Amino acid sequence: MQNALACVEPGKRKEKTMNQAAKTYWDEYWKEQEKPASVSAWQFGVDADHLAKLVIAGIKTATCSGLVFYELENEPLPAVGDYSIVLNSQDMPVAIIKTISVEIIPMNEVPEEFAVAEGEGDRTYQYWKDAHIKFFTEELSKVGLAFSEDMLLVCERFELIDAKK
Repeated sequence: MQNALACVEPGKRKEKTMNQAAKTYWDEYWKEQEKPASVSAWQFGVDADHLAKLVIAGIKTATCSGLVFYELENEPLPAVGDYSIVLNSQDMPVAIIKTISVEIIPMNEVPEEFAVAEGEGDRTYQYWKDAHIKFFTEELSKVGLAFSEDMLLVCERFELIDAKK
């Protein structure tokens, strides 16, 4: 998968093979409770540590990806109820999140509230738009595609389940 800004790839999430530290964290969190059957482990894009801190602080509660990247990589879309272990830049687990909504929305129709929920930059719609135009223009050009403001985005909201102590 490509490197990413702050959203999630494909298109901004760097999926990782579940390492032993992530498996241990997952198992210890659930202890004797029945744990969900599946979980993925990944880190947010370019600044994984900063973005993970935003999640833990409750500032970042949403992320988005270009639908085209899921299609190109033949990856399943995130789904409501999915659990993820957020990794830092050293691939160490720092949090567990749960997907609470997924919508496919043209970029030029993403509501301001969603952009702000991504929690990045100065937390304005204009920052979100500018950063995403830059990111998607660069990433799409790497696969021979052109950016369009009506490109479809996978807009995902999540809740923090646990922050590793």
